This record gives sequence, C-alpha cells and structure tokens, in this order.
Amino acid sequence: MPTNVPDHAENINSVGVKFLLELPKTLSTSNKKWQQAFIKIYCSRTILNCAKHTIPKPGLIPRSISYTAIDLDHHHGDFRIDQETLNDLVKNKNQEKLESLGGPHGLVSALKTNTRLGINEEADEIQRRRSTFGSNSYARQPSKSLIHFVAEAFKDLTILILLGCATLSLGFGIKEHGLKEGWYDGGSIFVAVFLVVAVSAVSNFRQNRQFDKLSKVRSNIKIDVVRKGRRQEISIFDIVVGDIVCLNIGDQVPADGVFVEGHSLHDGRKRARRGKPNRKHILFSGTKIADGFGKMVVTSVGMNTSWGQMMSHISRDTTEQTPLQSRLNKLTSSIGKVGLLVAFLVLLVLLVRYFTGSTKDESGNREYDRNKTKNDEIVNAVVEMVAAAVTIIVVAIPEGLPLAVTLTLAYSMKRMMKDEAMVRKLSACETMGSATTICTDKTGTLTLNQMKVTEFWFSLESEFSSLSREVLELFHQGVAMNTTGSVFKGDSKSSEYEFSGSPTEKAILSWAVEELKMNMEEVMREHEVLHVEAFNSEKKRSGVLIKKRGGEITVHWKGAAEKILAMCSTFYDGYGVVKEIQQDDKVNFEQIIQSMAAKSLRCIAFAYSERNGNSETKKLKEENLTLLGIIGIKDPCRPGVKKAVEDCRLAGVSIKMITGDNIFTARAIAVDCGILTPEDETKDDAVLEGEAFRTYTHHERLEKVERIRVMARSSPFDKLLMVKCLKDLGHVVAVTGDGTNDAPALKEANIGLSMGIQGTEVAKESSDIVILDDNFASVATVLKWGRCVYSNIQKFIQFQLTVNVAALAINFVAAVSAGEVPLTAVQLLWVNLIMDTLGALALATEKPSNDLMKNKPVGRTGPLITNVMWRNLLAQAVYQIAVLLVFQFRGREVFDVTERVKNTLIFNTFVLCQVFNEFNARSLEKKNVFEGLHKNRLFVGIILVTIVLQVVMVEFLKRFADTERLSWSQWGVCVAIGAASWPIGWLVKCVPVPEKHFFSYLKCSAVRPL
Repeated sequence: MPTNVPDHAENINSVGVKFLLELPKTLSTSNKKWQQAFIKIYCSRTILNCAKHTIPKPGLIPRSISYTAIDLDHHHGDFRIDQETLNDLVKNKNQEKLESLGGPHGLVSALKTNTRLGINEEADEIQRRRSTFGSNSYARQPSKSLIHFVAEAFKDLTILILLGCATLSLGFGIKEHGLKEGWYDGGSIFVAVFLVVAVSAVSNFRQNRQFDKLSKVRSNIKIDVVRKGRRQEISIFDIVVGDIVCLNIGDQVPADGVFVEGHSLHDGRKRARRGKPNRKHILFSGTKIADGFGKMVVTSVGMNTSWGQMMSHISRDTTEQTPLQSRLNKLTSSIGKVGLLVAFLVLLVLLVRYFTGSTKDESGNREYDRNKTKNDEIVNAVVEMVAAAVTIIVVAIPEGLPLAVTLTLAYSMKRMMKDEAMVRKLSACETMGSATTICTDKTGTLTLNQMKVTEFWFSLESEFSSLSREVLELFHQGVAMNTTGSVFKGDSKSSEYEFSGSPTEKAILSWAVEELKMNMEEVMREHEVLHVEAFNSEKKRSGVLIKKRGGEITVHWKGAAEKILAMCSTFYDGYGVVKEIQQDDKVNFEQIIQSMAAKSLRCIAFAYSERNGNSETKKLKEENLTLLGIIGIKDPCRPGVKKAVEDCRLAGVSIKMITGDNIFTARAIAVDCGILTPEDETKDDAVLEGEAFRTYTHHERLEKVERIRVMARSSPFDKLLMVKCLKDLGHVVAVTGDGTNDAPALKEANIGLSMGIQGTEVAKESSDIVILDDNFASVATVLKWGRCVYSNIQKFIQFQLTVNVAALAINFVAAVSAGEVPLTAVQLLWVNLIMDTLGALALATEKPSNDLMKNKPVGRTGPLITNVMWRNLLAQAVYQIAVLLVFQFRGREVFDVTERVKNTLIFNTFVLCQVFNEFNARSLEKKNVFEGLHKNRLFVGIILVTIVLQVVMVEFLKRFADTERLSWSQWGVCVAIGAASWPIGWLVKCVPVPEKHFFSYLKCSAVRPL
C-alpha cells in the first residue's frame, strides 16, 4: 500500500483483501464467475481510491488538512449585506446600522445599485436578486375549494330535511317493494337534491374564482423605477431589492426601503428631508406619499416587508354584500315566509284528508284504514306528504335571486374590464345605475392627455429666435430644475430622447430640449437644489430654490399663467432688458393668456428672482418676480367624448366639468365637448370659478349648484363642496378624480371614479371604480352597465316570482280540493334547478342595450318590484294557474288519459310555460322580445338545453321523474299552451300602469278615516 494513503483507507482495503482470501474454496461454476467479477471490481475501486490520495490534481499543491471554518453565505451572494441585516435596519429603524454602512448612499453601494442609474435591467440580474432576497408577492389565503361550496349548500335546512325524507322513503320503499323496485321514490329525491346542490356549488365556485381573478388585477399597480439609467414603469410584483423607485405625491410605497434622494417627501406619517441620515429615511410598504417627491432604494420585498408579515397574521373575509343584495335578501325572506305558510297549510290539509279517509289510491280505495293500514305504510305516506310540503318551500324561496345578483355582478365586472373599467367595490356596479350627476375632470378624461407646447410668448412677442443668451439660460434653469420629470437618451447616436413624468412635464421638457436646445444633465450638474415647493393644487404652482456652482442663488416658479403674472413686477423685453410691468403691459399679458385659453390651450408661465428674500429661510420668494415667458399647451378633446356627453344627457344625467384651468380654457373645452350648450351659455351661473362658489353661503350654493356646468380654477375642496351640495339636494353623484387631494371628494361621492393612467394610488384607493383608459366615454359605459345590472335583476325577479306564484297556487288548490299535489317533490326540484340556476344564468348575462340610456335614472330607494313588473308577472301567473287547474280537474276527461299522464301533462306544460315566458322576461316593457336575441348566444343555448333536458325527463326518465311518455299530439298541446305566453305578454304590455306604486294605494286606504 502507498505510504501516503491515510490510515483509515489502508485499514478498509486490508479488511477487504482479507475477506476475499477467506471465501470458501468449494464453489459452483456460476458462483466462481460472480466471485471473479466481484474481485475485479473491488480491486479496481481500491486502486482508484489509492490513486486519489497519492496523485494530486493538476495545478494543485498538496496541503495538510485545514480546520479553518469558512462561512459560506448562500443567501446574499456577492452583496455586502444580507436580508437579516436589511430587516433589522428597516423594521427596527436601526440608525446606527445605517450610519455604519455609510448612510443611504452606502446602503445603495452595498446592494450593488446606483441612485442615478439603478440596477441592471437584464433578466439574469433581476433573477439573481429575486433568488437572493425574494420576490415582491404576498402569501394569500387559499381560494375556497369546490368542496367548501358543496358543504355550504348542504347546510341549507330545507336540503337536510329533503335528504331525511329521501332516506326514510328509500328505507320504507325497499322494505315494502324490495331493492329492485323500492328505491325509485327515495332515490329520485336523492338524485334531484344532489343535482341542485352540485349546480349551486359549481356556480358559486366559478363566481368566487372570477372575483379572485379580479382581486389580483386590482393589486397589480404600476411603479416607476430607474433601471440602467432609464426611468420606466413596471408592475409592483416585478420590484426587487436594490431597485431605485421614483415616488411622487399620491404614490404607494411598493416595498420597504430607504429614502435616498428628493425633497420634502412625506409618507403620511413622517417627513423625510435632505441632510443627516435619521429614522425618517425609512419608508414602509403600503404607505402613501402625501407630499413631495424623491427616490428610495428597496431593501425588503414581499413577505420580508413589515406589511407582508402583518398580512400573514390577518384573516380577511372578502365577502362583500351590496345594498341590492341586502334588499333582495329581505325580499327572499318575505317570500319564504309566505311559502312556509303555504307549505304548512298544504301539509295540514294532506294529513287531515289522509287520516279522515278522504284520500284514495288509483284504484279508488281509501289509502288509510285504521284497521288495515300498516304502520310502515302510514309512516311512508306521512314522509311523502312532508317531502311534498318541504319541496314547496324549496320552490317558494327564490334562492335564484342571490345567485342572479352574483352572476350579474361577476359578469358585469368581467365585461367592464374589457370596457376599460375595473370595479373595486361591488356596490358601485348597481349604484352607478342610479347616478343623476357626474362631476368630471378635464385633463385626460375629456381630453387625450397628449400634450404639446404649441405657443410661446416671450415678452410681448411669440418668436423666441431673438431670446438673449441670459434669458435662454434662465429658461433652461427654470425647466430643468423645477420639474419632477426626467430626460433619458441612449448611448447610440441614433437613439431618441425619452421623457418621463406627468403629461404636462413631458410636454414642457420635450419643448425645452427640442426647441430651446436644453441639455438637462448639464444644467443639473451645474446647479444644486436647496429647497423645493412641490406643485400644489390650491396654489397651482411649483417653485425651486437653486444655487449655482459659482454661488449665485435664484428662485424659479412655474404654474398657472395668471397666478404667476400676479407675482411678477418686472419682465424681460425683446432685447433681454428687465422692465417694470406697467398697467398696459399687464393688460397685454392678460389678453395673451385669454387668447391662448380661447384656443383651448393650457397657459403656463415661468418667472424667477435673482436672490431669495431671506437667505436663512427655506421659504421661497413669492413677490416682485421677473416674468420669463408664457407657453400654451394643447390637449385636444378625446374622440367620442361629445357623443358620450350627449348620451348621458339623454339618460337624464347632468354633466359638470370641474377643472383647475382658467375660466377661458375651461369654457372653450366645455363647448368643444358638448357640456356647455348655447342655452347654458346664456345663464349667468353656468360657468364660474371655484373661489366664487366657495364664497357663496350654503343656501346660495344649494340654489345655484344645479345650474352650474363648469367650475374653473377649482381646488379639491371646491369639488368636495359641490358633491356635498348635490347630495343634500338628493342627487346620486359620481365623481372622477386622479390626484391625491381628490380623495375626500371621491370618498364623499356615491360613486368614486379614479383614473387608471394618471390617477395616484391614493385616488384609486379612495375610489369605487378605476377607469383604466382615463376616458369619459368609459364613464358613460359604466353608467350603462350600472343600469344593466339593475335591469337584469328586475327581469329575473319578475321571471322567478311568476314561477313561484304559479307553483304555489297550483299545489295549494290541488291539495285542498283533491288531497294530492300534481307536481311531485322530484318535479318541483327539477323546476327549481332549471328555473333558478339556468334562468338566472340566462337573464343575468344580458348585455346593456342603448335603450337603457333613454330612461331616467333608477331610484335607489324605489321598490324593487315596479308596477310594470307586477302587471307582467300577475298576468302570466294567472294564465298558467287557470290552464293548469283545468288540467288538474278536467284533464282526464278532456284528454281521456290516466292520472299519471294527466300529471305529466301538468308538469310538462308548467315547465314549457316558463321556457316561453323567459323570452317575455328579457324586456320589462318592450313588446318585441326577440330584439337582439342573436347577440346573446348564451340565452339561446340555455333555452335549447332546458328543452332537451325536459324531453329527457318526460320521455326517458319516467321512473325517476314519476312521469309517463306523451304522444306527439299531447306534446303539441303542451307547446301551444306554453307559446301562448308570447301573445299574452304582448297584449299585457299594451296596458298602461299608474306611476304611483300599487301598494301605496293600499296604505292610503288603510289610513283613510271612516
């Protein structure tokens, strides 16, 4: 053995050789071959093992065994900080740790990122960070399984009673008639109950999955990050540790992080300022930016954030019941009580008739004889009576109503997503149908939000070719330093400029770079920002205090032209000489502003001051400024907005435009969009400024608010004030908003509509519906869908109550007079299945028609069942009851058939009447029930499926359904009677109904003195 082989290896090899030498000598031929093979394999492995210890690998020097412990951290790779340290830094606000890293910028370096350039956007780098620090996703509660909904369905008391009756019926049937024949009655009830449960569970499961999908879409917000020097928008789920996130007013902090750059950033809890690192640098996931702007470096994502850990301990109930669902539950409860009373009376009558000997079998013999009838037969008969009574309750309770609401809301929400509207709160779907007034923004909602500088006035001239070098440099400072936007250009010569920020900022930056030849990077390098006054919707301006490398301090302001003009006392003339603004000059500037506004241009002015009023204070100078120039930004109206406004007006909905633009621009846009008609322009109060509205007394506001069409230069408080006044007058108000300051008005409104593109996260959180394309036409579409939801529910209520009234009346009258019910438990369960579930699916998925926009807004407090619905359902119910009772008492003589065939005719005719009446229910008032039928293939499909299933029930499942096969002529009679529902429905709709609700007459007569 080699001398450098370790002792333990030598010992093992010695033992192995000794073992081979001691093997028995007397072996069979086959065993000897196996022994030789084993020896060869063992020897080769031994030699190889020795070689490993003897011959070092190429390029390696043999070393003695080292016992130095090497800490291999597989979690943070080549980063200089791990997740545990990051968690301690943020969650415990560990200031010492942050300072030991070198402050925020040291942390940025430790995470291998850069404040200006961000991380590398290559997929490998993103995946490396995701593998090391985790992804920005949260553990969610598992979705409810199908088994959960099946179990929920079996908790229904009526279902449990029916199962008990089925069990008893099955037991007595098998005992009396044997297994082969005795299982039919009880087994049929079992099958019918399980079918009802299965369909209900599957339907609820599908709708729950739909709501879960929509919930995920709601959570997917967009975040601005810097990657490879380029500012870009990504999904919140794509955020990784080390990302540099750009934050502005109203944004949601997407993950835990540290503030690294910016001004006056305020997250609703604390304010982070420039200067020495402190606890105020920490930003927590889920908080909203209330003021300022800046950048943060992401330190924790997903379940590592404070928000993620908190959410893991919270169990949330996502079930949300809308006001309409609450009203329907009350209606269902009331109808259920009536059904319970009828069922009790039927059971009482059946029991009395049975035990008094009035009930007879098919042979004419009494079913009950105290001396002859066995106890098992008595119990079986009682069970059948209880089953019949309980089934009446099942049919009487309109369980399809909650299902119809769920189906309608789920279907509407799904379709509205395709129509660029994301519903955040279910109640908004139905409330929107009642809206009487829409208060809308201008920018981005009525206009395209594609802004471009089309006019520029320097001094009193519209040409900037004569700009002096000094004025041009001041313009560059005012644009580059007083902005929340950015400019990016790739390294290649052919790459074009990319502008980011708000549409206004992008328009100004684009104009300055392309027309004024501004080099933004160079300007920012030569100047230092000392203080920033972020844009304020109250003051409508933003300012910045900057210091040049040479030491010169200047203040720059930009904002609403007339606001900036009021702050100026001097201006530059065409030669670059500063002059005082005389009264004539002021009038000329005001005329320039008005002329641009009359062309629907947004007017923005720039001004500056050479030094701050007080060098020790951060407050910016706001008077005696020098006017640099005025620009006009064009933002054209969206195509289709004028038609959408007109549609809303025809629907009885008033449109009011609330904007921060000056009164001239606002008036011009309102005329272009059709909000301000020639008739409105003749009224004094149609157009006014927010300040004027604010100064009115409450009584004056209530008197004038309905006549106002345009409110210019308004603040978020003015919008809130208008919403409150309209609500005080009984209006149902929908409000659009995109800014953080719009949140109070969005909350106060009956329906808050935020903008998906330009809207801040604060605005979205405060809203009920997010308009994904920021288009007013989508607002009108939401209005139409809201009315459709209400209309579809009413259609199903009318259809459902027709079934209930007819079934209850037929079984009750037959039970009282004949001692039997023509519609058996299985048949009624079948009706309940195809009418409640399939009927709800057919009527709840009707798409909105243009006719909906020709009606007045539906009242939220009005009766669910209108006079028109009472007229329609009572007419159909009376017709069905009359025909089927004739069948019940004269059917055998008229058709010359047996009792079972007569009952089959009643059952078949009853179902077909509902099938044909389903067409009538498609429209409450329209006589042509086939209009638009080709557009609803689901409805047609459900009707065909119902008919096929009914044929199968009658012709092929006669033992299961307790039916007999019908002849062609009998089928023809059933179809003819069912089809007669169409002409009856047409005639009934010709009968006018009073506007006053039917029940109000009963109340009046009840309180009228004798």
